[in-house]
Amino acid sequence: MAQAYKTETGSGGQGPDRRGSRLRRLYAALRNDRGVWRRGIVIAALAILVALAMVLHAQIPNTIGNLGSLNETFLPWLGVFIPVLLVLALVRRSATALIAVVLPLTVWLNLFGGLIGDKTGGGGDLTVATHNVNADNPDPSGTARDVAASGADVVALEELTDDAVPTYEKALDPTYKYHSVQGTVGLWSKYPLSKARPVDIKLGWTRAMRATVTTPAGQLAVYVAHLPSVRVKIEAGFTARQRDKSANALGEAIAHEKLRQVVLLGDLNGTMNDRALNGVTAQMRSTQGAAGSGFGFSWPASFPMARIDQILVRDIEPVTSWTLPETGSDHLPIAARVKLSATTP
Repeated sequence: MAQAYKTETGSGGQGPDRRGSRLRRLYAALRNDRGVWRRGIVIAALAILVALAMVLHAQIPNTIGNLGSLNETFLPWLGVFIPVLLVLALVRRSATALIAVVLPLTVWLNLFGGLIGDKTGGGGDLTVATHNVNADNPDPSGTARDVAASGADVVALEELTDDAVPTYEKALDPTYKYHSVQGTVGLWSKYPLSKARPVDIKLGWTRAMRATVTTPAGQLAVYVAHLPSVRVKIEAGFTARQRDKSANALGEAIAHEKLRQVVLLGDLNGTMNDRALNGVTAQMRSTQGAAGSGFGFSWPASFPMARIDQILVRDIEPVTSWTLPETGSDHLPIAARVKLSATTP
């Protein structure tokens, strides 16, 4: 038995002594390798560049192809380069590169580490959901049933077509007694709606609306918006000028809202990191960032890479936020549960 134990953990095995010996030899090899600090300079430079792209994202100008907003749209994905750079540093056996990789890792954790953990809680008194249903949705009735099955008390839909509206009304009206459709956006609610009207976001047609929802916990203003789409074009870069103009108009409308408690539901075609949405995001907070689990990416549905569908609140406490299963749309629906104040202005 003693001999068998020696064979398992001694020089011929894989026990602590064997592993410790390997680490000591590796350390000695690195210590005696005079090129360990000179190698990997390019890898180290790339690591610093990734870190700068994250920490200085607000300083990257939008004057050339809206490069700053493009970077901010996919900002979390810069973290993908970190393990790649780490592997390259190890392959090159470069101490310089290994130390440099710590920099983007630290920045990424500082920016997005808080999204990794689960911040969802219990309680709350209102569940809201929003979904860009896609004008070309092959199964609008099924999509409506899927959203209703979420248990949401208030549902916002974007990209509604005239032909599809009756289908959504037929599928949702048994669950939601009250609804209003304004242009290509609509709001369905289990609680009474009043003062529903379009909101001008400088497009020439209606893609945003506002309504008062009266719940047992109080009144709140609910805005539904579908900001213009953005495109990445070789000759023009990140084309988002119309989106930015509409975001500013939406932010101005919310700033003049008389009700204290406000919920914004919709497809904003931008992330919370995008400085172009500051007119909105500066006065509201994301339910995903406050009470979600993970990044909550919503687009594209087949392989979500960005959260461009948003649930934002003002003077309302987010309790939990989540992404719903895929429907016939190219976006994922999202939902959140919130806690309202019992007092109204």
